Amino acid sequence: MRGSHVIGEAAARAGCRFYAGYPITPQNELTEYMAGSMARLEDGTFIQAESELAAINMVIGASMAGSRAMTSSSSPGISLKQEGISFLAAQELPAVIVNIMRGGPGLGNIAPTQGDYFQATRGGGHGDYRTIVLAPSSGQELADLTPMAFEYADKYRTPVLILGDGMIGQMMEPVIFSDPIDLRELPPRPWKLDGAKGRPSRFIRSLLLDTSQEEDLNWKLARKYDSIIREVAGAEAYLASDARLIVIAYGTAARIARGAVKRVREMGLKVGLFRPVTLWPFPKRALMKMSRHVKEFLVFEMNTGQMVEDVRLSLEGRGNVHFYGRPGGVISTPEEISNVINRLYYRQYLEEE
Repeated sequence: MRGSHVIGEAAARAGCRFYAGYPITPQNELTEYMAGSMARLEDGTFIQAESELAAINMVIGASMAGSRAMTSSSSPGISLKQEGISFLAAQELPAVIVNIMRGGPGLGNIAPTQGDYFQATRGGGHGDYRTIVLAPSSGQELADLTPMAFEYADKYRTPVLILGDGMIGQMMEPVIFSDPIDLRELPPRPWKLDGAKGRPSRFIRSLLLDTSQEEDLNWKLARKYDSIIREVAGAEAYLASDARLIVIAYGTAARIARGAVKRVREMGLKVGLFRPVTLWPFPKRALMKMSRHVKEFLVFEMNTGQMVEDVRLSLEGRGNVHFYGRPGGVISTPEEISNVINRLYYRQYLEEE
């Protein structure tokens, strides 16, 4: 199944009943799939909005009304949604936002890149807030992490971002889906605005002109983000137990890096892979634990080196951090990355021996 279609099917099975989006390549297949998926559901709603701004604000309204809601776009379209995402964070409303990244900055091109890392992991909009960011690297992980995104959104009452790219969105792989959930079994949604008959009125807003109230909200959000950091951060290690050099990559880049690690292992080089599954919160503890026996780290990204900052912050000087990247939509091969690993490994270790 095509990656974008996997997200759509997994979202519907996870209880998504509202989708609003606006066309942009390379995520149009997801919007198309949601149109059909929502139409097949008795209580599903699909809206092709007049703009990205309209789409995210429709999602805000649907979330207020208690629906599991989702929108999607690609890079410049996500930029247009940032004000609405900041509103979701301030109003503590759950929603899932999918970014199938393309080349940038500006309109760039429609090739797969990872240039939106900073935008995704730093909140992206105005104010003190963060979004949970999930980075799937396969069709099956798209099927697994999409329901998880809705679960995290509800549990923490926060927007959750699924970060993919044009390659994973277009690629076709076999997948196994979980059974559709029963919406009646979802926990109560105490924020829901569904009429105040028989109960006190509820009021959702993000405009707090009293500075003490605004400060209280910011500290409340900060405490929630601390909980998310403790409870959500996740990563996968591959051939890392005896490694002397670790390649760090996520998403599509991690698939390429995995192939490169296999190649250099066959040459006798002790190299492993560390793949963050959550980009925020970044799996700092797992990486720091790895630094007890590894001192050389190679970050590989399809950009000019954005995750490097989080790797260095996580290691706190406990290792040497190197970088190799290809921005603009250029897709590296496992052979190319294995050559980079070879040169670095021989320089750092074999010369010492």
